[in-house]
Amino acid sequence: MAVLSPSIFAADLLNLQKEINETETAGARWLHVDVMDGVFVPNLSFGYSAVRDLRSATDMVLDVHLMIDRPIRYVRDFCSAGADYITVHVEADTRGNTSDALDTISAFGAKPGIAVKPQTPVDAVFPFLTKCHLVLIMTVEPGFGGQRFMREMLPRIEKVREFIDNNSLNCLISVDGGIDRLTGAECVSSGADVLVAGSAFYRSSSKEELVSLFAN
Repeated sequence: MAVLSPSIFAADLLNLQKEINETETAGARWLHVDVMDGVFVPNLSFGYSAVRDLRSATDMVLDVHLMIDRPIRYVRDFCSAGADYITVHVEADTRGNTSDALDTISAFGAKPGIAVKPQTPVDAVFPFLTKCHLVLIMTVEPGFGGQRFMREMLPRIEKVREFIDNNSLNCLISVDGGIDRLTGAECVSSGADVLVAGSAFYRSSSKEELVSLFAN
C-alpha cells in the first residue's frame, strides 16, 4: 500500500485548474511540485508563488521537492506559501546548512524531507533522517520528466527501509522517477510509502485505477 503523489510538472499547464480537479477526482491525496532553479539541475520550473497559487486551488497535500542550490535561502518562503512537505537535496549545500534548512522547515510548520540523487551514496541521507518526515530516493537523474526508471536503485530503497525500521523513525520513503504500474509495484515491494508519478499519471486514460492500484 502506498500514496500516489502525481507530479504537476507533467500536467497540461495551460489547463492547470482542470488538471488539479481531475487529480482530486481520481482520488489522489497528494500533489508533487517540482521546483528547479536551472543551477542545481539543468531545468527551470515553479517557484514559491506557484505553490501559493496551488495552495489556494486545492486541499491536497503539497509535496514540494526543491531541486535548487542552497535551499536554506528559500525554505521559509515555501513554508509561507503553504507547502505541507518540503524536501531538500543532500547534495545541494553543506551538511550544516542542510541541517539548518530542515530545522527551519519544521519551525515554520511544514514537514521536512531529504532527497538523494542516483549517483550519491544513499547512506548520505542517514545523518538527517531523525529530522525528517520523508526521504526521497531519485530513480532517475533529476531535472526532466519521462526518463527510464533505474531498476538498480531498488536496493537503495531496501537499505533506507532497513535503516528507518531499525531506528524506529517516523519517516516515509518516497520514490521519484520513471514510476508506472510495474515500477511502482517494485518500489512498494522494496519498501516505498509514496510514489511520485508524472507522465504515467497525467497521460493515463484511467487515473482513478492508477491511484487505487497502489492504495489497496
